[in-house]
Amino acid sequence: MQFVPKQQNLKPEQRRLLSLFEALDGQGREMLLAFAEFLKGRESTTDADQSEAITPHHPKPIERPPKESVVKAIKRLSATYYMLEREQLLDQTSSLMMSHVLQGREAVSVIDELEVIFSEHYERYLQQYEDE
Repeated sequence: MQFVPKQQNLKPEQRRLLSLFEALDGQGREMLLAFAEFLKGRESTTDADQSEAITPHHPKPIERPPKESVVKAIKRLSATYYMLEREQLLDQTSSLMMSHVLQGREAVSVIDELEVIFSEHYERYLQQYEDE
C-alpha cells in the first residue's frame, strides 16, 4: 500500500499538477497521464545504452486499431519506435496533440501525421548507422 501525502506536504509544483489533474475530465486525465508517461520515457535511453548499440534497432510492428484515440496512438507509436529519443519528438507530438484537444482537429488526421513523424524520425535514426 502506498501512502499519499496530504496536499500541504507536497511541493508547489506537485500541488499545481494535482490541482490541474483534478480539474480535468476523464479523457483529459488520460491524456495528461499519457503525456507524463511520454515525457518519462525520454529518460529511459541513456548515453551508455546508445554507445553500446552497434546495429540499429528495428520497430516493433503494432497494428493500428480501427478506432484509436490520439493518446493511444502516441503510446502505440512510442512502443513501436522504442529506440527513438522522445525529446526529439516532443515538440511535434505535443503540438499535434494540442491541435486535436484545443482546436478540435480530427483524431484520424492527427494520428496519420503522427505516424509520418515517427517514421521520419526513424529514418534519421537509421542514417546515423549508415554514416558510421
